[in-house]
Amino acid sequence: MAFGVISIALAAVSAANALTLAPRATCSTIVQSCSSAASSSSISSCCVNKPGGQFLQTQFWDTDPVTGPSNSWTIHGLWPDNCDGTYSENCDSSRAYTGLTTILQNNGKSALVTYMQNYWQSNSGTPESFWEHEWSTHGTCVTTLDPDCYTTYTKGKEAADFFQITVDLFKTLDTYSALSAAGITPSSTKTYTSAQIQAALLKVTGKPAIISCSSSELYQVYYGFFANGPLSNAAFVASTIVGQSSNCPSTGVKYLPKSGTGTSPTSTTSTSTKTATGSFSGTGYLNAYYSGSADGCLITAGTWYTTGTCATYTATASGSGFTLSSSKGSCGVVSGAFTCASGVSATVFTAVGGKLAYGGATTFYASVVPTGSTQATVYTASNTYSVTFQWQAV
Repeated sequence: MAFGVISIALAAVSAANALTLAPRATCSTIVQSCSSAASSSSISSCCVNKPGGQFLQTQFWDTDPVTGPSNSWTIHGLWPDNCDGTYSENCDSSRAYTGLTTILQNNGKSALVTYMQNYWQSNSGTPESFWEHEWSTHGTCVTTLDPDCYTTYTKGKEAADFFQITVDLFKTLDTYSALSAAGITPSSTKTYTSAQIQAALLKVTGKPAIISCSSSELYQVYYGFFANGPLSNAAFVASTIVGQSSNCPSTGVKYLPKSGTGTSPTSTTSTSTKTATGSFSGTGYLNAYYSGSADGCLITAGTWYTTGTCATYTATASGSGFTLSSSKGSCGVVSGAFTCASGVSATVFTAVGGKLAYGGATTFYASVVPTGSTQATVYTASNTYSVTFQWQAV
């Protein structure tokens, strides 16, 4: 692919999809999302995405466990962030579809399903559950895919459009080849600088990408876009991302192979404090990952929350691991629940693969998935929903 001509590739995608996407209401004017014109009350939210007009195409590089082909990144999602970098989630619970494979197949998307099974996978659940999460959390917030925007509509058409557009955009953003062309290839021994990686990815769209690391391991990339007109036009314009920032170290970034022979940590040892603490040191946030996607964080009392401000935790080395504390006090496991409060005896935690671990296990549990003002207690014993937590230094 020619990395410098993303607009040409996307125009081709738009033309190719013109006959395959569901018919939609006619918009007399093409307006770019996040433009001054888009904010006009005279412009329908069926004709331009608002307020979620900054689209982030996010990709994973999973090595433990491995997902997807060894020479390709995989799809995380397509997120309609607001133009100021804030975002909405779970915008229409009545359209939080399950059985997406059947919905896609019923809309003539069997080939799309096959592709997604290879390139849109979760490292902590089934592909189907991951797709359901991405659709309900992000897809339902794309205003131009609202059922009212269709001239003819049957249940699930908008989800079929969303997944087709996301996959087609992903195919134009070949992260693996862009890095390889710059001499950045997966390795168990080599490391790279963030500047090298970002310079290579700049050639994909002409705009800076956001890169994410866990324990210095590169695992996620974000590309930013505006959309000209409804999302179904697939008329994307590369943009600089607002509201997100790269968290990889300036040097020593690891880009591990998917061969399963890399050095990605999968367990801790009692003789290595460095291995046990991982990136958990100083102050940071504990970001939650549910069904393969970032979904909120822990707040001061140790509960999982998706719509509030993340608590700042302090990680302090202790024995073969570390202790955690928030403004509420020390954090520990009390009656099987992660709790932070005055009078709590601090528990020594460890890090496994960049994730918070208790008793060597990185999976925590909750009886509900928090939405709106609902908070979820985090348990160490099996419960209805599983969640993991990763450290983001601040």
